[in-house]
Amino acid sequence: MEGRNADGTQTDDGRPGGSRRPHPMVSITDVARHAGVAPSTVSYALSGKRPISEETRRRVRAAVRELGYRPHTGAGAWTGRGAKVLALVAPLRAGDARAQTVMAYALSVVAAARGHDHDVLLIMREESEDGLRRVADGAPADALIVLGAPRNARPPLLRSLGRPSVLIGSPADPTGLTCVDLDSGAAGELCVEHLAELGHRTVALVGAPPVSLGGTVHAQRVLRGFAAAAGRLGLSSSVHPCPASPAAARAVAEGLLRERPAPTGVVVHDEGVVRLLIDAFETLGQRIPDDLSVAAVRPAGLLTDARLPLSVTSAEVPAAQLGAAAVDLLIRKLNGTHVPETALLPPRLTHRASTSDRPRS
Repeated sequence: MEGRNADGTQTDDGRPGGSRRPHPMVSITDVARHAGVAPSTVSYALSGKRPISEETRRRVRAAVRELGYRPHTGAGAWTGRGAKVLALVAPLRAGDARAQTVMAYALSVVAAARGHDHDVLLIMREESEDGLRRVADGAPADALIVLGAPRNARPPLLRSLGRPSVLIGSPADPTGLTCVDLDSGAAGELCVEHLAELGHRTVALVGAPPVSLGGTVHAQRVLRGFAAAAGRLGLSSSVHPCPASPAAARAVAEGLLRERPAPTGVVVHDEGVVRLLIDAFETLGQRIPDDLSVAAVRPAGLLTDARLPLSVTSAEVPAAQLGAAAVDLLIRKLNGTHVPETALLPPRLTHRASTSDRPRS
């Protein structure tokens, strides 16, 4: 049925002078496809944050009208003001061993965002590709921080969302993305150098299976750093995958103690394995660090785990530093400033109770 506005123009029928009812499923990606541009171009055309040609701006606005797209309140698309809200996508399942890590990063992002007068919308459910797109299209936020390197299928999706984003972590292909991470290769080197300084000549790297299989960028960097330092310093070295289970940790510990010569220094890459491996060694009669030294590449903030019998020597970047770096990169992107594709933060090694001089034979 035809109606009229107060000024006499027709409404809701799609004819000139009127407007279509917005379709609830229309997204910025739909507008981009209709206008023949990238989603980011739609965002810039509506917000005015970057120069866009008048012809492109006209096509975008025409697509917005024809599809009935309504920019969500967080985008500030028509005013350019923005909502001053950042969305943090930090998937977490019940009983997840990474819960302490995730919360440390979340708190650091919130603190850093407040320093820029922004609030944080925390999204903790595991998102599929469609779910992540819904978050980007519908969340009342100006930009996204995604915790953890995305699965192989996600980088193309993140590139197409038309919303500024930063990853805490390293995907296999960072092209077109903005990532911030610990320089885990340097962290692996620091741990080996520390053990060598204490006199250890035989060392082992233990971690989740990707450490030996090269399944993640993070694991590959740790492995390369570990191997490079061991080779440069003339140490005997070995690499051992260890799923995060008590049985697997016990099996790895037994295997290491059977080696000849057995390692006197162990580097662990996986916060879920550290406690299990230390427990396994001590069950087998090894005193840490009197008989065996253990150093870890793990996030700061997890080093006083009450379940650990002692504090662990670690090469780390504090969660607060990673969170602050991610927020800083995102604010710079929102302001239209160029940012690096990948920012690797240098680790620091903190000597704690789990490492000491090599035991005398």
